[in-house]
Amino acid sequence: MRILRFSISIVFIGVVFSAQAQKYSNEFLSIGVGARAQALGNAVVAQSNDVTAGVWNPAGLAAHDGGNELQIGAMHAEWFAGVGKFDYLGVLLPSNNDKRRLAVSFIRFGVDEIPNTLTLYESDGTINFDNLRNFSAADYAMLLSYAQKSQKKESGQWFWGGNVKVIHRRIGPFANSWGFGLDGGVQYHRGNFRFGAMAKDITTTFNAWTFNFTTEEKQTLELTNNEIPINSLEITKPQLILGVAQRFQFKKIGITPELDFIVSTDGKRNTLLSANPFSIDPAVGIEADLNQTIFLRVGMNQFQKETSFAGKSVLSPRPGIGVGIKVSALQIDYAYTDLAAQENTYSHIISLLLNIKTKR
Repeated sequence: MRILRFSISIVFIGVVFSAQAQKYSNEFLSIGVGARAQALGNAVVAQSNDVTAGVWNPAGLAAHDGGNELQIGAMHAEWFAGVGKFDYLGVLLPSNNDKRRLAVSFIRFGVDEIPNTLTLYESDGTINFDNLRNFSAADYAMLLSYAQKSQKKESGQWFWGGNVKVIHRRIGPFANSWGFGLDGGVQYHRGNFRFGAMAKDITTTFNAWTFNFTTEEKQTLELTNNEIPINSLEITKPQLILGVAQRFQFKKIGITPELDFIVSTDGKRNTLLSANPFSIDPAVGIEADLNQTIFLRVGMNQFQKETSFAGKSVLSPRPGIGVGIKVSALQIDYAYTDLAAQENTYSHIISLLLNIKTKR
């Protein structure tokens, strides 16, 4: 564990030196919130209709039943044996107007207790471990969501919504940035079919980075042949997610599969369909429920090509499974999923949804 934390310290200090890179910018927002979505391989853009829709597709907030309900969602997950921590809190506000909904979401992904190796050496070049100080590298996001729905017709019903998001990223005392962006989403419900589209960072999201190194730290960087970073601007390019879902009802048992396609625009990625500048990553999930009370879920996404020990190219997806139970106003969801599509990176995820009825 100490070796892992030491390695992460080197990685995060390296992030400081590459802050201008645009690829995978603000990628912590792609991890996703809610154990239900994690178990479904994040294939929820067409059917998401609870408070987590503020992150997945804000249009789904207007599809939530019960305008006089206050819904609270929370999730905690730990990656890499507890080194990385991901936390989420969302609130769907009650409304006197059944056609409009407002929500707010808070996200934090961070690694704590990272040793600052820049203070490891004395002025004479000797190593002094007493000089080590720990710092945290964390990404924060706040999303303000608005959603509205059209009049229901025989041909179907439209839902649309958007996010205004504020992003703050901090790497100890060395660097921090502020960013702002917009998301937009739509859903269309027709019978048992659900169609969804989510456009993330539609105006591109800009993170303005500022750096703060002491004179001694700058000298250490120069002596170790590292560049001293300057204030810079990081850009998150738009991403489009398209999804379709259909519900099948067999008496008390319901089955809902969904297929999504994630289209990134930041260059060639290791995805199933890879090109420059567009790459497409599919995601698929299936949920079975008993009277909308007990849920079983399985999903798969992040289909990446890897090279085996035999030198052959193999397709390695990220699997996920999970269960859920709804008791009165409380829903508890659990997921077991692989963060990095490699061995020994599976994590347990638990999230809660609480509905509180309010007076109109």
